[in-house]
Amino acid sequence: MEIVWQTPANPPERHDYIFRNGKRHVRPYYFEFISHVKNRWAGKTIVDLFAEEFKGRPYDYYVSAVKSGRIQVDGQIVSVSYIVQPSQKISHFLHRHEPPVLALDVSILQREPDVLTVCKPASVPVHPCGQYCKNTVVGILQAEHGLFPLFPVHRLDRLVSGLLILARTAAKADVFRQQIESGKVHKQYIAKVIGEFPEEEEGNSFGGTALKGKVACTKFTRIGTDGTHSIVLCEPITGRTHQIRVHLQYTGHPIANDVLYLSETVADRSIEGTTADRAAVVNSDHSPASVFSCNADLEEYEENSCEGFSIDPMCTNCPNLTPKGYGGHEEGLWLHCVKYSGPGWIYECPYPSWASLS
Repeated sequence: MEIVWQTPANPPERHDYIFRNGKRHVRPYYFEFISHVKNRWAGKTIVDLFAEEFKGRPYDYYVSAVKSGRIQVDGQIVSVSYIVQPSQKISHFLHRHEPPVLALDVSILQREPDVLTVCKPASVPVHPCGQYCKNTVVGILQAEHGLFPLFPVHRLDRLVSGLLILARTAAKADVFRQQIESGKVHKQYIAKVIGEFPEEEEGNSFGGTALKGKVACTKFTRIGTDGTHSIVLCEPITGRTHQIRVHLQYTGHPIANDVLYLSETVADRSIEGTTADRAAVVNSDHSPASVFSCNADLEEYEENSCEGFSIDPMCTNCPNLTPKGYGGHEEGLWLHCVKYSGPGWIYECPYPSWASLS
């Protein structure tokens, strides 16, 4: 079997994507993962190193991968008893399966010589991370619109939708980042939360809460409510991970479909087997993970069908299209970025359909 190995330098292309059952899949491809031996790895055999550090695959797989040359040290095939040394380059050549994302367009909102703004769909990561490489906003824009290079200037969680600003040059990205770090950029999100959020003329500020040891502050203003749910304008003053989600939970009005922060659904999460937030790292090729199983139904069988790509006899994910550890029980959060503004500029994104309570 002739194998063409890819590296991060290989650009994603339109034919890399397979669309099934409302999801965008990536056709599995051969990829070279590169690591450098850390001091704590030195002195271990090459097989023991992989078996202990990268637990997503069985021991026998790593034995076969070393013997067949799919795991190499400094570009050379070695024996299974080879002892690794600090700073050596280890290449792991494997058949890469990326998790699917929702099959929604990355729509371009505004195109300027040095700035591109898009509406990011929920479930799609902004840039390569964990198991995601081509199934990202940056990858899709390159494959479908030929836009490269792009430099995201702010962060949106994978499950969050809405406005994403991308600089088209590193210099422009630095200008945005300096304005954000100096507090000159105003950010606005909307969320659909549980219950009747309190209405106050001056808005509701939630601050002083430490997130990972750092003070965080968010201002909330109710836009509307039907008594069961409320649409809330969220204006983060700081920018901590999951800040809006955590602060809304503390107010007693969490995002209505946020499994991670809905305390009453903790039991459901264990039944489902995973949360959407963990899907990016579960069974990551270069992260320790425990593989869980889930019951397959007809839709999942169709998603995992091997039609449209070649089966690799050594791959631990084949013949499924999706990687092991992907449960398929996720949806986008009801949290959407609507506006960013700074010195002399404003960028906006339309409201999503769930923002209407009528």
